[in-house]
Amino acid sequence: MSREVHYEVFRRQGAKGGWVMHDAVNQRDSAITMAEALMADNQATGVKVVKESFDNETGAYQSLKIFEDGHNKMKEEVAKEDAPSALPCFKPDDLYSYHARSTMARLLVEHLGRQKLTVTELIHRGDALEQLEATGTIYQHAVQKVSVAQAASTTMPVQQIVKKLNDLATKAMNRVYNDEKRNYFPVAKEGQFAALARQIAQEGDKTYLFNGAIAHYLADAPGWNEKLTRLLAILKEAEENEDVADVLLGTVDSIGAEILAGSAALHELIGESENLGAALWVLVHVFLGQPAEGAHSGIAAVTRHFKTDTLPAARTAIAGRILAELKSVKRLCPDSLVDELKTLRRIANKLVLGQGKYLSHEELIGAFTLRSKRLVTNEMVSEHLTEAGGVNEKIERLLLIEENIIGAENKRQLTTFFAPIITSPGFEQYYLFGKTPVMERLQRLVDLQKRVQRSGFQDVQKQEICDALDKIACEAAGRSKLLESIDAKPVGSVEKAVAILRLMTGATITQGRLSEQARALILTYMGKQGFMTGYAAYLGKAKGETPDADTAMNELMVTLEKAGIEMEAGLKAIAA
Repeated sequence: MSREVHYEVFRRQGAKGGWVMHDAVNQRDSAITMAEALMADNQATGVKVVKESFDNETGAYQSLKIFEDGHNKMKEEVAKEDAPSALPCFKPDDLYSYHARSTMARLLVEHLGRQKLTVTELIHRGDALEQLEATGTIYQHAVQKVSVAQAASTTMPVQQIVKKLNDLATKAMNRVYNDEKRNYFPVAKEGQFAALARQIAQEGDKTYLFNGAIAHYLADAPGWNEKLTRLLAILKEAEENEDVADVLLGTVDSIGAEILAGSAALHELIGESENLGAALWVLVHVFLGQPAEGAHSGIAAVTRHFKTDTLPAARTAIAGRILAELKSVKRLCPDSLVDELKTLRRIANKLVLGQGKYLSHEELIGAFTLRSKRLVTNEMVSEHLTEAGGVNEKIERLLLIEENIIGAENKRQLTTFFAPIITSPGFEQYYLFGKTPVMERLQRLVDLQKRVQRSGFQDVQKQEICDALDKIACEAAGRSKLLESIDAKPVGSVEKAVAILRLMTGATITQGRLSEQARALILTYMGKQGFMTGYAAYLGKAKGETPDADTAMNELMVTLEKAGIEMEAGLKAIAA
């Protein structure tokens, strides 16, 4: 796209005077100097400079105000004039601080991603600043967002903060433009940065100069991978030049963190992924310093440095990106909640290995709890259950969700889906009147009950679900006369007790009312005369030799314990 640029200087006379064009020049500095001179000589009460860019392809002008000043632009009360400054920055150098660069990265994330720029490049390169200015709205919206945030904690008007920030940004931009014109930024290529660091070590603005040199070194890199590869190449000089190693490492680490903190850069660096879950899996490997399949050379090199922990800021940026993606609303696996849950657990199990100074336990718990919260919404769970083939599969799906989420409140929310299923006609129909043998149905209920007991549900919720399952089991056993049929058999008390014990130890009797009925019957049979003699004979028949009384008693007590009958109760029943 071909563009012609000139700068128009406008002046205003009087409080209500309109804008009048004073002159048009080709140089930015000349235009601003002219406007400032008009104000200094009292030839105007207000001035502004507008950048006009003519696009030869469209035949249209794009206007952007780059400077404005005026005595009567804003009338302030004395109290407000004397109020402490609300600006986050006070001089152009403040815009190069860590916090200022972090703010710019957050506010200009889309612009930086489209232009393939780091914040360090933006604030050290004139062409990058020209591109930002040319957007107009993006630049002004960023200033306005900062101004509104600052105004919330002060009495200074938003308009005044906007003006001060614009003036500050303009001074900082003019500094970069002027420094480029006078070739102030050093020129360095790969292998020359150690020498450059020594050369400017005594300069007052050595950091500004060194970052500017790297920014221009990266300027013609065609993509993020090439940019990151060039940046990491500087680390070879750090290994060979200990006297400036800290400078090289610190700078590379800082700029590398800016690259790796951006989602646009990471998307290109790790390559195409099937979904967010697959992309996060790669990022987790990178963070842990483990090779990741499909990643480009730049990210592979970063991974090697992470393994030796030589780039702490960059690694912190990756950790922050992982947490941000886990907290985002975007699904890990949009097509399947089951895959989503499995992927979430796999990532969690992997990330636990990396918790420490870069990822705290609290941060991980917070991120996974928030992600879990989004998986137990009414809409999400209802949709997941709708796809189930029957009541059993619905329960299985709920338990699968429980096993793969964290957070007490999330699990409490999940329990609200159990009661409607367990009390539904379909659930009762299957377990009370189903064609499947009653023993299999009872075993299934026992299995469900045990899984609920092992779950992370709160004790009260566990008990409610287990009681509901036990109620169904009692009705199923009652309809089939399971215990009554054993009691009616024409066999001795030992055989009856053993039959019920087998049901209990064979996971056929649910805990609750049904198990209480079974235990009561067992204790009744044990109270029959000659029970221990008959039990010893039963063991002898089963083993081929009759055990002594102590051995028979010990084996009985072990079996009773498995059935939930305490030794004291068993001995008391036999003694009776």
